[in-house]
Amino acid sequence: MLYALLADLIVAIHIAYVVYVVGGLVAILIGAWRGRKWIRNPWFRVTHLLAILIVVMETFLKLNCPLTTWENQARAAAQQPSDGSAFMDRLLSFILIGTAPRWVINGAYFVFGIAIVATFFLAPPRWQSAGRELAPDERG
Repeated sequence: MLYALLADLIVAIHIAYVVYVVGGLVAILIGAWRGRKWIRNPWFRVTHLLAILIVVMETFLKLNCPLTTWENQARAAAQQPSDGSAFMDRLLSFILIGTAPRWVINGAYFVFGIAIVATFFLAPPRWQSAGRELAPDERG
């Protein structure tokens, strides 16, 4: 029971990670279009960039995602069925009611990576000097 809950928790973390990457990109693009200043927060932007770079590097180096590995190990310990497939394969299969080829999923990672890097030029983060607070009109 504990391992089953752990596996489900790992799935929830994985979903949150995907939502952060995808939703973050959407928020940055809409925020740039609407002139929102909060999208230029360097902490948000750098962690967002790192999140997709980790995924791109895992794909490039042909590494398994640690979250998927841990989930599969927890499912095995809970004696639950696990087909060993990657989380995104299962998620897309669930959403699209079919299976996407691996190259499509990997391509999506790279496209998101390129798009997120492009936002650093489209709407670059604002690095403020130490001790300087944003004025009310800069907070967005």
